[in-house]
Amino acid sequence: MRLYSAASLCLSLVFSAMTIAQPAETADPFVWLEDVHSERALTWVRAQNALTEQELGASPDFKPIYDRLLAIFDSKARIPAVTKQGDFYYNFWRDAQHVRGLWRRTTLSEYRKESPAWETVLDLDALAAAEKENWVWKGSIWLRPDNARCLLNLSRGGGDAVVVREFDVPSKSFVADGFYLPEGKTNVAWRSRESVYVGTDFGPGSKTDSGYARIVKEWRRGTPLAAARTVFEGATTDVSMSARVSDRFGFHREFIRRAITFYSSETHLRVGEKFVKLDLPVDALVDTFKEFITITLRSPWAVGGRTYAAGALLAAPWDTFLAGNRNFDVLFAPAPRTSLVGVTTTREHLILTELDNVRSRLSLLTRAGSTWQRTPLPVPEFGTVSVSSIDEDSDDYFLNVTGFLTPSSLYLGTIGQEKRELLKQLPAFFNSDGLAVSQHEAVSPDGTRVPYFQVSRTGLKLDGSHPTLLYGYGGFEISMTPAYSAGSGAAWLERGGV
Repeated sequence: MRLYSAASLCLSLVFSAMTIAQPAETADPFVWLEDVHSERALTWVRAQNALTEQELGASPDFKPIYDRLLAIFDSKARIPAVTKQGDFYYNFWRDAQHVRGLWRRTTLSEYRKESPAWETVLDLDALAAAEKENWVWKGSIWLRPDNARCLLNLSRGGGDAVVVREFDVPSKSFVADGFYLPEGKTNVAWRSRESVYVGTDFGPGSKTDSGYARIVKEWRRGTPLAAARTVFEGATTDVSMSARVSDRFGFHREFIRRAITFYSSETHLRVGEKFVKLDLPVDALVDTFKEFITITLRSPWAVGGRTYAAGALLAAPWDTFLAGNRNFDVLFAPAPRTSLVGVTTTREHLILTELDNVRSRLSLLTRAGSTWQRTPLPVPEFGTVSVSSIDEDSDDYFLNVTGFLTPSSLYLGTIGQEKRELLKQLPAFFNSDGLAVSQHEAVSPDGTRVPYFQVSRTGLKLDGSHPTLLYGYGGFEISMTPAYSAGSGAAWLERGGV
């Protein structure tokens, strides 16, 4: 095979500032490129781009490929992502006519249609114009279970700092004299309709060295923020403090997370009027499902006479855990080629998204008496899937599927029903007829077997004559999984490339 790297194909170079360890006596002749905004570096990049454009532009294939790729990248085809709150499915949408965006909603019957009818809940462009503010949407925090009130996060210009404003959903208006927090690196969580937890800039000494909240307070409706009661304080050397309240499945639990570093934290649970630190490794991830605590380990944990592996998912009843019992059910145990990607909860089940040899797999976990039953859920052989529950009142779920030859597709599924309903699918931007996906392994000098995928013509003769684009990545615990690339398909695969 003739191998082409992405850099040799494109030649347009992007440099990021980095420090490469070198012997002290060796001077780097290209260190000036690390000043990415300097005129010298930018001039050099422009010159390399000009060479690339001249070389590629001389090919008779350039113009037709360029025009086709431009049409693909200019396509307005998108799947509107929705989340269910109450009886409606909500979506935040931006396009050329709504630059700042529309917060809108529809029903499932409408969403099934090719062009659903949407009801506008909040027009951010109109709000910004009326208030003469550069508002950027930063999300909503819903008050459960009635879903009638939200706390909206709005940023001036898109930065981390947000303004928090209470919003009444039935009237589609901001609440007069409702909860309001001025601009800051704020986190907020509903405790009840009449009180919220707030972490923000309360004045000198209230922020960490990272600039986030060091203090969490409970703030009651109708009282000034200055009168809010402090419920938790961290250290100035911590990253941040934040509160979270879970009201799912009829179980109310209140948490505070003390982020010590980016990957280490403490979780504190409210018991009565106090927050109690949970006895867990500082790098573990904690969640709750009905009467169970669930724990995802990032490092091995020796406790209760057992050692649980890094990457394992554990569960135990909250009451026995708080009483000191450290006997856990292992819901997922990693293997050399398998890892846990995420956990989704429905009314009665847990859905685990796993990577098995860099391929997505789904497992269904169901509590039956005193044990958990595990059942596989069908997914494509070579594909990447993500799953999300629709609400806590059902076992319905959304399933997003993509692959090298499969455009992104959204399905509606119900646990216990084998057939899924295809709700939305992006168009196929290239002809995949005659193309096939296979998986292979490369063996490194130390014996490590590295899996990789090959996308090519069916029955490809392996004689070394086929131009091959080779790409890999590793870092930040991110795996490269199968995904649809319209540009590569149209400009490379259709033309015989591997």
